[in-house]
Formats: sequence, structure tokens, C-alpha cells
Amino acid sequence: MVHSAASSPYILSPNGTHYILNRPIEKSDNDDRTYRIIKLKNDLEAMIIHDEKTDKASAALDVHVGSDSDPINLQGLAHFCEHLLFMGTEKYPKENEYSEYLARHTGSSNAYTAPDSTNYYFEVGGDHLEGALDRFSQFFINPLFDPSCTERELRAVDSENNKNLQDDMWRLDQLEKSLSNPNYVYHKFGTGNSVTLRDQPLKEGIDVRKELLKFHEQHYSANLMKLCVLGKEPLDVLTQWVVENFSDIPNKSLPIPVAEGSALTENELLRVTFAKPVKDIRYVEIVFPFPDQHSFFRTMPGRYLSHLIGHEGSGSILSLLKKLGWANSLFSGSYNVSVGCEFFRIQVDLTEEGLNHYEDVVKVVFQYIDTLKREGVKKWIFDENASLAAISFRFIEKFTVSNYTSYVANCMQRPYPREWILSGPYLIRDWDPAQIEDALNCLRKDRFILMVVGKALEGLDQKEKWYGTEYSTRKIGEDFLKDLKNIPANPGLSLPLPNDFIPENFETHKQTDITPAKRPTLIQNSRLARVWHKKDDNFWVPKVNLYFMFRTPSAYMTPIHCVKTRLYTDLIRDALTEYAYVAEVAGLSYSISNEVEGVCLRVEGFNDKVHVFLEKIVSLMRNFKVDPERFVLIKEQLERYYRNYSLEPPYNHALYYVRYLTEELKWTQEEKLDVLEPITAEDVQSFYPELLGHLHIETMIHGNMSEDEALRAVKTVEDILAFKPLIPSQMIRRRPLLLPENGHFVYQRKVFDEKDVNSATVYYIEVGKALDVKLRARLALLAQIADEPFFDQLRTKEQLGYLVSSRMRNDYGIIGMEFIIQSAKEAVHLENRIEAFLSKLQSIIEMISEEEYQKHVQSLITKKLEKDKNIGEESQRYWGIIWKGFYDFYQVDQDVAELKNVSKSSLLDFFNAYIHPSSKIRKKLSAHLCSQNPTPSSPHSKTFGINQLFSCLQSHSLTSKITLEDLTSNLENKNFGSSDGQDALRKFLADKTKADDKEIEEVIKNINQNLVNGEDSKTKVDQEVAKDSDETLRDNSILSEKNVIIEDLTAFKSNMKLGPAPTTTIPFETLSNSEIKN
Repeated sequence: MVHSAASSPYILSPNGTHYILNRPIEKSDNDDRTYRIIKLKNDLEAMIIHDEKTDKASAALDVHVGSDSDPINLQGLAHFCEHLLFMGTEKYPKENEYSEYLARHTGSSNAYTAPDSTNYYFEVGGDHLEGALDRFSQFFINPLFDPSCTERELRAVDSENNKNLQDDMWRLDQLEKSLSNPNYVYHKFGTGNSVTLRDQPLKEGIDVRKELLKFHEQHYSANLMKLCVLGKEPLDVLTQWVVENFSDIPNKSLPIPVAEGSALTENELLRVTFAKPVKDIRYVEIVFPFPDQHSFFRTMPGRYLSHLIGHEGSGSILSLLKKLGWANSLFSGSYNVSVGCEFFRIQVDLTEEGLNHYEDVVKVVFQYIDTLKREGVKKWIFDENASLAAISFRFIEKFTVSNYTSYVANCMQRPYPREWILSGPYLIRDWDPAQIEDALNCLRKDRFILMVVGKALEGLDQKEKWYGTEYSTRKIGEDFLKDLKNIPANPGLSLPLPNDFIPENFETHKQTDITPAKRPTLIQNSRLARVWHKKDDNFWVPKVNLYFMFRTPSAYMTPIHCVKTRLYTDLIRDALTEYAYVAEVAGLSYSISNEVEGVCLRVEGFNDKVHVFLEKIVSLMRNFKVDPERFVLIKEQLERYYRNYSLEPPYNHALYYVRYLTEELKWTQEEKLDVLEPITAEDVQSFYPELLGHLHIETMIHGNMSEDEALRAVKTVEDILAFKPLIPSQMIRRRPLLLPENGHFVYQRKVFDEKDVNSATVYYIEVGKALDVKLRARLALLAQIADEPFFDQLRTKEQLGYLVSSRMRNDYGIIGMEFIIQSAKEAVHLENRIEAFLSKLQSIIEMISEEEYQKHVQSLITKKLEKDKNIGEESQRYWGIIWKGFYDFYQVDQDVAELKNVSKSSLLDFFNAYIHPSSKIRKKLSAHLCSQNPTPSSPHSKTFGINQLFSCLQSHSLTSKITLEDLTSNLENKNFGSSDGQDALRKFLADKTKADDKEIEEVIKNINQNLVNGEDSKTKVDQEVAKDSDETLRDNSILSEKNVIIEDLTAFKSNMKLGPAPTTTIPFETLSNSEIKN
């Protein structure tokens, strides 16, 4: 690779090992990191980031190939490659070496497959980046693609697909793909499943592993890779590590994959598709072919259009549709579907009446597009957008390091000048009205498609191939197209007004000689309000976060109180739509929600005009007039929400029931739905003064606001609401329900969605009080140690399902351990496998060396001491402490001190006392959601067919020289359970594969084991699972006798002991004093 000074922005490094970008990298004024871009001799480009303040390091590598490049007869292969890439390398053959290393050092990893790229990323403790880079880079130099992992990871891909089968987002997205141009890459099924990656290839005699290796060889090349590395080391050190670890990735000088053709041709355009969703959702979506926006990064015409079409202020499409009673919300924007191909989408969430008038809704959208064309492109709108983009970039804040490196690595695949990699996605640089007009002219009345989605749609006579979505499709009627062509202007539509919320004052009065305080200060503690305040002394951005909990028992006293409060907050949000949208565009946002203890209001963003925004919200809360027409629509929305909740994934329901059974006050969705129907607009109008009549406000204000300004803001809220104080008994906080010692309880119910193939188990062990630092520290350490082996055993080895996780739980003053699995296997089986793991966990801990144990301790300490990355994260941490009611702002310091004294033997004592299944004081509760549509098990059989034989040979890597047809023609009628059949197989394998006797006898042994077990589907993978667990020693279909089945939820809760309500651990008088800063 040659770089001439005249043609390249790169210069050769002094040591000659790489090239360095010879231009300054444009970054945010608020970004204190330093950056360098290099290019290795193998043509791999890398962004190197030095952040001396970070406590986490990270790297991400983006390969410019994705599911668009799947062979048509192996759809999902790119995704499968992503899964298998991490299953060991020549240098580190142990398949979980990488994940174990990361887990020991507060790390984690993930990856995703997009249409045109595959992105791999990790984060790790800041002192352990070099070792992580060594392991990470090997995946791209010498991955093993171990045959023993192939079948297991195929199951993981299939399980991931099963997880999505009843998810409307995946279903409707694939429907659009399946109805697109069949000769274009967008048409493919990118996730893949057992049909595309096993069954169909078996029938066609395709060796999937061989094709996988071929795919990797043909598409994974250094010149198509972009790397981003972030660490605390100096740039020169990080550069050296990148050069040492990534220079050996082969460069095959491959071209960027570019698809020929278009996703929407004349055959697909001007069609309307009607589709039935799983949940009760309704929308109409208009999709236009649109130019790929990546090359328009200087002008961003698509952003100009989405700003106007998606606007929610006065005169907008949404504003008019809401007045007509046809819409609830609207989204618009351009969406890149593959290299060189983009769509512009306008999606309108419809009311029931809106669905009946979907064509009129579409006409309103085109009327607005006509308005934009008639008015012409406006310089002031462009300038406003450019100004807001510049402000956003100027004050951009840090976020999770792995998300950042993943994002930057992907941005590097885009055609930005290298010095604009960071700023390119944000800044709008050039005013080019012609480009905006060209983009606007792509929104044509003769080049679009429609999708109409609703549960009530009838006459849907087709089913989509991969997800089974019911739909019908037809050409859009000529009469409708004629109406569009001649549609008159609509006086209810207009351009937005200039935005009065754009901030102007960004002064923060930054000080450099102070140590940030560890907590907010209590600056008011009266019968009306408790006010916490902290002036931002860490990030120095012109932003503020305000949290208000309007505490009142009226919000959740009964199901009807709960539902009325929910309707009230929903109606407030609805009424604020136009006003709040303008503020949101300018960097101010809010949320209002009903909670068990009252109503929670959060306002955040630039502090310059936040007081105006806050006053408007609270004034509306106090002087609200319920619009009867909007009430009907909001109530119907809430009813659909309650009904749709039943169609959430099974694991969500299992989590819900565990919480329901361990919380003092929690109404079920069914109870809420039962009381919703009779509630009227008048009921809510008369209820909310009661709701706000007696309150206690708990407030935290954190950011660029002084103590006096904070007190004035709270005084404004108090004056507007004019409420009376609560009596002391009404101030008692939520309390937990406690499980009895040696209690083993199981709640079982069917999955609500009859078509969902997945079951779920959530397995919860209650440990004790969260304020007990000895218990808290040991449980956190146990969770740290158990996390990776739990995932490795149950997800990677046993392949129980895609969703497998474990974690420490801390709710309402009680801590415990929670294990979560969603799987196509039965819930009882999942429970037994969790129990088996817990039985095995003791020996796992015992076998950890003292050195490894101390690494886990230090890893947890590092995690607990991790710094906040932005002001929002710091605010949420403080508010979480306040929300819990213990005000224990120094808990982390206590945990760290205790962890330093936790020996391995004391951890084992803790484990055996509280967690091990044999414990006599253990308190266990699990929730089983049992599928009504389980995946059929393979029939028990004494036969072993040709397909099973081919799969078996694949797992032994013996199919490189034979096909399924070879087996069929030579061995189709043989009985492989007989000596004759096995002798014939031995001869065939010796002749055709040149396998040695040992390899052949392994195959025979595999077949015999399957025949003994009576399972023709039991492959080598299944045997490995059994070998790695105690699966062969127990019947996993039977629940242990020690478990008690919960028949009546209410009766069970009424017999549980009530735990203590949270109270402050530090006197409020102490917390009223500012911390002494060093």
C-alpha cells in the first residue's frame, strides 16, 4: 500500500509500521479526549482514543459486510458467522477464554449483524485493555470455527429467531422485505434459522461449515475493517498495541459489497399491503424510494424534510390529524436499507377512526408535502436546524464506552472526510437549497408504497414465509391516485414558527480547583417538600435535571385510583404535545408518569429556559380541562396497552409475577383493565384535584442551577399547585413482602400468547436486608463470579435459549439473586437446569485459585467505583438512592471496604447458607410461564436416518468429500443399529472420506449412544451437553418435591410477612450540610 503526499491525508509513522492521519480531528468543545486515526500496512483503519479519566476501556471492529451478502440458499449466514467467530481461536482455543477474561475484569462483549456491516465490540476494566485486545484481534486473524460449536451456535441463532417470532417489529419489517424486489438483497431473511442454516442445506447436500469458512474467506478482509480503541493509556501506547495486535489480519483487497438494482421497482411501487399484527396496534406507513443520504453529509437534506414532516407543533400533519381524531403520533425519517439504497418513511399511529380513514390520512400527508413544495425551501428553517445541530455537538456528553467505540467504528465506514468522523453525523455545514428540493421531489405521488396495519383488518389471504404474518396486497386504486394528483391545499397545514426555546446562555461558571461532592445537599425539608440540590461540579455543561415526586396515597390506593391517575398523566402528555415538541427540538424534554407512591415529573435539558418549560407543565397539571373527545381516544389507547401487555415476551411476565408476589401493593393488568371501562372524562376531571390536593413533594435538582434558583423553582411549583401537606401516616413508603425460611415456591401459568413457542422461568432467591453490608457485598461478589459460568453453561453449552442471564436484585430494601431463562424448552426443565447449576456453583467457586478470586474481588470494586459518564447518569444515580428511601449516599464506600475483607471461605459459607439448593434457610420463589405452543420434541425412535447420519458426520467434520446424495445412494436402506449396517458404514467412510479407524469408531459410538437413548435427533452436541452437566442423571421434566405450587396469588400474598418500610440511614440534619470539599 503506497500513500503519496499529494493524494493521501496519511503520512508514514516515524517507525514505519503504520500511517497517521495528517489532519486535526474535529471534535466537540466539550470533549476532553484526544484522538488519532491511523492506517495499518494491511489497510485496516483505526480510530485511537485516549481518555485519561476513563475507568473502562473498549474496542470495536466493524466489518463492511452483513446479511446483504448472504448466499440466497443460506440466508442468515452472516449472522451465523457473527455467532461462531467468538468460539475460540488458534492462539486461544478455549471457546470461552475471551468472555472469561472480560468477566474477570468488569467487562462484557456483544455484536450485531446489519445489512451492510457486522459490528463486534467489548468493554473491560481500564487496566486490562492490552490482554483484551490480544484476545479480540485473534478472532479476525485465526478463528477456529470449531466444528463442535457449529451445531450449538446454530441452535442459538434459531433460538434468537424464535424470540422474535411474535414480535411485531420483526414481523412487519420482514414482511416489507419479503414483498420487496425478490432480485435485490433487501428481500432476504437476515436472521436465519434452523431451516435456512440446517434443514434446507441438508436436503441440498450443502456443508454449512464449509460455506461458513468460504463466506469468511470471501468477505472478512482488513481493508473492509474499521477499528476503534479507547483507553486511558497515551496515544502512542494505544497505537503500539493496535499495530502489534491487528497488523496480522489478512488483507485480501476486497471491494465493498454493493448490490445491483433497487429494493422497490415498478412491480412493487404503488401497492398497498394490509397486515394483521400480534398486538393491537394500528398505523399506516408511506414509504418512498430515496437517495442514499450518506454522501449528502454536508447538507443533510433528509434531516430538513424529517424535521418538517415529523414536526408535532401547530400547523403540522400530526396536529391536524389529532384534531380530526385520526392519529395519536407520527414518525418520519430516512432509513438506509443497504449500500446505495434508502427509504423515506412516514408512519402515522392511528386511532380506530383513523384506520377507517387511512386513505384520508395519506391525503393529509401529501397535502403537507405539497405545502412544502409550494412554500419552497426556507433558509431560516435550515439555519435553525444547523444551529441546533451545532449546539447538540458542542455539548455532546460521554456515554458507555462500548457503545461509543461501536458507533465510531461504524461511522468510519461512511464517506466522511477522515477528520470529520466525529462531527460528520451531527453538523449541517452547507446551505444547498437545490439538494433539499431534489430530496423533496423524491416524495412523489406516483412512487410510493403503503402498509396498513391493524388487528381488525379482514380478508387477509396470505402468510409471510418466515414469521407467518397474515397479509394481503394489491395495487393502489386509480381513483385514489387521481384524488392525490388533484388534491387541494389544506388551510390547516403550515410551516412551523421559529423556535423560542433555542438556548442562548451557556455560562457554567466552571471552577477547576474543587473536588466534586459525592452527594446532593438537602436544602429544604418541610411538611410540603424535601428538596435536594447539587450544582454540577463534575461535567460543567449548561444543563439541568429536575426530578419531582408528588407523593400521595390517592395515586395507587385501589385499582381505580391507579387507572385514573394513569389517564390523568396520559392526558397531560397528550395536551402538551405541540408545546413540548418545540422544546424537545431545542434540547428540553420531560416525562410524567403514575407511580405507586404518586406522580413523577422529570424535566431535563439546557437550563437557559427550563423555568418557562417547568412552569407551563405544572400550570397545566393544576388547571387541566379534560377534552371529552381526546379522553375517548386516550382511554382506548390505554385499554389497548393493558391488553397488549399480555403479548409481551414470556420472561417479562415471569419477572412481573415474581415482583407482584414480593411487593406489598401491586395491581395486576387484569385488575386495571376491569375498572377502566366505566371511567368517564368527568371522573378524571373531578379526580385530579383530589390527587393533587394533599401532597408531599420530594425533589432533586442537579446541574447548572444555583441553590437559590432551585428553591425558587420549587416555590413556583408549590404556589401553582397550592396543595396541603400529607399527615405522617401517609408518608410511609412501599414495603416488601418476605418469603419464609426454607420456602420453595413456584407460580405456574400459561403464556398468554397462544402462538408463542417460548416458555420462561424466573428463579429468585431472597437473601436479606439491603442495608446489611456483609450480605450485600457477598451477594454482589457471588453474582459477579456466577455470571459468566451461568451463561456459558446454560446458554453456550446447553443451548437452553437466547435469553439467559443472572443478576443481583435490590428492591424495596431486600436483596436477592435472580436467574432468568426464556427457551423453547419447558419451564420446569429450565428450573431444574438452574438448580443443577447452583449445585455445581459450589465446586466452581472452590476451584477458583486465590489469584483468580482476588481478580474477581478487584473487578467488582472497580465496577462499583466506576465514574459517571455524563450528568444524566449522575442525576439518575442520586435519584435512585432518594427513590429507594434510605438516602444511603455512601453505600459504595461501605461496599468497597467490606469487599476487601471477604475471603473465599466466607463467600462459600454465605453461598451454602443462602443460595445452595441444600440450604435449610434458603428462600426461593420462581415463576413459570408455560408455552401453549411448544416446539414438538423429536420422536423417540430406534432408527437413525440418512439426514441424522449426515448431521452426525458434519459434527465430526467428515462431510468435506461426501454429499447427502452420496449417503442416500449408497446407504439409504441400511439399518445402522445392526452390525451389517455399521460394517457398511465403516467401509463407506474409509473409502470416501479417508477417515482413520479412530474417527470412524467415534461416529459408530455416537450412533449407538443415540439408539440406546431412543433419540434419533441426539447429536454429538447433545452428548457434550450431557457430559458437561448432570443432565443424564436427573429427569428435568419433573419439579422437585420440595416445591410448593402457588394456586392463589392473593391468598399467598396475604400469608406473607411484611418487611419494614425504608427510612433514612443518615439523619436529615447531617444531609442538610454541604460536604466539605478537599
